[in-house]
Amino acid sequence: MSTPSPSPSDGPRTAASLAMHLAHLGVRPGDTLLVHSSLRSLGWVCGADQAVVQALLTAVGPTGNLVVPTQTMGNTDPASWVSPPVPQAWWETIRAEAPAFDPAITPSSYMGRIPERVRTWPGAVRSDHPQTSFAALGPRAAHLMLPHPITSALGESSPLARMERAGARVLLLGTGYDSCTCFHLAEYRVPRPRTEPSSCAIRNSAGRREWVTYTGVALDESDFPRLGAEFEATGAVTLGRVGSATARLFSLGDAVDFAVGWLTEHRPAATEPTSASRRREGPGGLAWR
Repeated sequence: MSTPSPSPSDGPRTAASLAMHLAHLGVRPGDTLLVHSSLRSLGWVCGADQAVVQALLTAVGPTGNLVVPTQTMGNTDPASWVSPPVPQAWWETIRAEAPAFDPAITPSSYMGRIPERVRTWPGAVRSDHPQTSFAALGPRAAHLMLPHPITSALGESSPLARMERAGARVLLLGTGYDSCTCFHLAEYRVPRPRTEPSSCAIRNSAGRREWVTYTGVALDESDFPRLGAEFEATGAVTLGRVGSATARLFSLGDAVDFAVGWLTEHRPAATEPTSASRRREGPGGLAWR
């Protein structure tokens, strides 16, 4: 569905004007809101990412919860980096020396300025997955974020599944469906999902840095734009403008339910990962598969 949005003005975007646009889109006090965002798409914002976070917090109110992805895409095996690759001679050094993930200090590099601002906001709670963490603000932040076991990157024991049970909604703020993290939860629910090994640096229970390899569901967002377009065609998505950005608002649970059926129909069941799901961007890449 579509809703008319306030006419954009010639002046700067502000926390107040963005909060008004968010309310007009349908964000309500008390919402648990998972936000994927592009600061640039909003136009010139007075206060930049700080103002955007303030607008989002105003929109969900003191009883709501704001959640953002804070993935750490550089904490993967350098052998699989493609954009850019690093020399093979460096691989063992990287595996031995890459800093262990620390939810308190490891930056969410390349996720954008808004997620990083949320991560460092007073009172933020970050989940502890070394590759696919989230950060949250709000009264249920700790409940939504923890625990986040390493073998459930975006699965049933992850914040995504708890957000689904909490009735969360998703806001794509100037981003496309290729960044729609909740579709990955559906990848865990299809019959016989593909799996693959993944490696990263962690801090073990004794407090020591360790390079570990685990097996998880293979994540592949290459067909998410087509999946998202077909989900949107059902009328389940509210479209509008927030600042200069195209915004999409929808139920996380509805999106996951639709994606399970769509992926079951359009992807062959397998136990081996496809070449697309094996790809990893290097630390300077814009996406992590």
